[in-house]
Amino acid sequence: MSITSKRKYVERELYDYFLPEEHQSIVKIIKPHGNNLHQVVTADCKELIASMPTKFRKHVWVKRGDYVVTEPIPEGNKVQAEIVRILMKENIEYLIQKGVWPSGFSEQEDKATGRSKDLEKELSDVESDNSEDNNYDTDFLMKNPNRPIVYIEETESSEAETSETEETE
Repeated sequence: MSITSKRKYVERELYDYFLPEEHQSIVKIIKPHGNNLHQVVTADCKELIASMPTKFRKHVWVKRGDYVVTEPIPEGNKVQAEIVRILMKENIEYLIQKGVWPSGFSEQEDKATGRSKDLEKELSDVESDNSEDNNYDTDFLMKNPNRPIVYIEETESSEAETSETEETE
């Protein structure tokens, strides 16, 4: 199979709705471990090391905070799971609607911001905000510290100068 067709099948798989099987579990990526290994945490706060299969390498990148579906590796000592599926936002919404989403992830607290991350509440808030003429609050967005803050002051003298030039012409 050529690289292009492999990429096409992997990308199609990302956006298909998916329900995990009994032996599969939904985990959250904590940090990369190198060599296509990732440290993950389960909904029970158990930390594992999961491997990224060859079909995802160089096609899909995951970062801290992303959710994936894993299968356990019975003979694994260090690497205890293998990533089967990478969950996109639409897949997570679908799992919440079906009631399959682990309750441990929806009740965790984000240590970086110090506020609780209840996914179901956030999704319902976004849906209700979108239905109210798109008047939703943007306070939850983090400001980019790499951008300079520019203040533009309008003075009366600049307005007066423009009106004077218009009168003279």
